[in-house]
Amino acid sequence: MTSAIQKTSHPSLRWRVVDIAVASVIGVVSSLIFWAAALLWNVIGTPMESVIPGLSGLLNGLWLFAGPLAAIIVRKPGAAVYAEVVAAVLEAILGNAWGISTLYIGLVQGAMAEIAFLIFMYRSWNLAVSALSGLLAGIGCWGYTFFTNLQAIDWGGSYGFINLLTTIISGVVVAGVLMWNLYIAIARTGALDRFASGRDVRGMTA
Repeated sequence: MTSAIQKTSHPSLRWRVVDIAVASVIGVVSSLIFWAAALLWNVIGTPMESVIPGLSGLLNGLWLFAGPLAAIIVRKPGAAVYAEVVAAVLEAILGNAWGISTLYIGLVQGAMAEIAFLIFMYRSWNLAVSALSGLLAGIGCWGYTFFTNLQAIDWGGSYGFINLLTTIISGVVVAGVLMWNLYIAIARTGALDRFASGRDVRGMTA
């Protein structure tokens, strides 16, 4: 069940109040994790870079998961962008080293995560699509970082390649696979019964 393909022939794309509420909650909770991840990066990010330049990309998935998680639960266009931006804005308000730029990278990561679901017209919900969402969010994170902060570094050099690879791995594992399994675990409790995503897992009818 954890990787079973779920397809919706005629998905409802209209947002409800409960959709906004749940996506907002995901964004708020994610912002706290994002903020904690920034503290974690300050502690172990630099040491990781000293071991292998670009290795700290393995931590980037900690900033990528809000979008895919919101999308697979809410199943509405824009859910990934909405949750990721809410989380990014609140993280910036809580305080981090990046300030307002947190909003911009959150928007990029959310939009890239959204593309995976848009490709399938919001009709296919499975582990593979979730992993693709995490992968694309990782590429967005990497690309934004290089465009804005690391222009002096050769994109084709070892650092650029290793950072891209580690960020993609982190995006797929944390934002894709782990979030899919977290969604399954939450849905099995019955907490998502008001959503098609929850009814799919529990075998309920609309």
